[in-house]
Amino acid sequence: MTQQVGMFVDTSLCIGCKACQVACKEWNGLPVEKEVYFTGHSYDNTKHLSAYTWRHVKFIEQFNEDRTEGRWLFLSDSCKHCNDAPCMEVCPTDALVRTEFGTVFVDQDVCIGCANCVAACPFGVIQIEEEKGVAQKCTLCYDRLQNGQEPACAAACPTGAIRFGSIDALKAVAHDRLETLHRRGETRANIYGEDILGGLNVFYLLLDKPAVYGLPEAPRSANKHTATSFGLGALGLAALGIVGLVSFKDQRMKARQEAQENKDETISS
Repeated sequence: MTQQVGMFVDTSLCIGCKACQVACKEWNGLPVEKEVYFTGHSYDNTKHLSAYTWRHVKFIEQFNEDRTEGRWLFLSDSCKHCNDAPCMEVCPTDALVRTEFGTVFVDQDVCIGCANCVAACPFGVIQIEEEKGVAQKCTLCYDRLQNGQEPACAAACPTGAIRFGSIDALKAVAHDRLETLHRRGETRANIYGEDILGGLNVFYLLLDKPAVYGLPEAPRSANKHTATSFGLGALGLAALGIVGLVSFKDQRMKARQEAQENKDETISS
């Protein structure tokens, strides 16, 4: 493994511009959502992460009853690339792999779309793309990392709220920033993710409790609860017809290969 890298998201610097969300869409060629939510409750109509939205900027309002005092909180959210990743633990085909950068990547040629990872992820990150029938999520721009570039979201952030680099260096930056905020009176500021699931490679500086941002206080590893809660243990996988899913994947891969061969023959002729 090369040097482990990750991302530090400083919510105190985020202005909710969604430049990171747009950059993620553009770089990864992600389509628009099939449903647009005009909730009337927030300026955030994306609502959540999905197979088509790998980065989502959350908008959280904090106002008193007569709305004379308040503030906006923002959170640029994505896959956390956990060191002890529950999604990896439950994948029956090892489609979720650890890259040389320490990040978690979905090999879509191996994924069979069983959705075990969807149930196991405590952050609601992974979703199944319906047309392709495979799991999709943030890759931390694995293709950019391989070419010495930072992720598109970090490159697009105008305020430095998203910082990319080595985990050790980012932790030092995070703690310095936390001390600064505490001195300024932001006593509720805290760092989220250092001691969760072996450490999150995408971690946060929050201005309030994790629950305010929709983040679980103490997410559990998949091997402790998944089998009983979702029926995803070894016996559960067999009951779900994993053999049939593998066969389906093989058929789909064969059809894709045949289509490519036919295309090549058409071009050559």
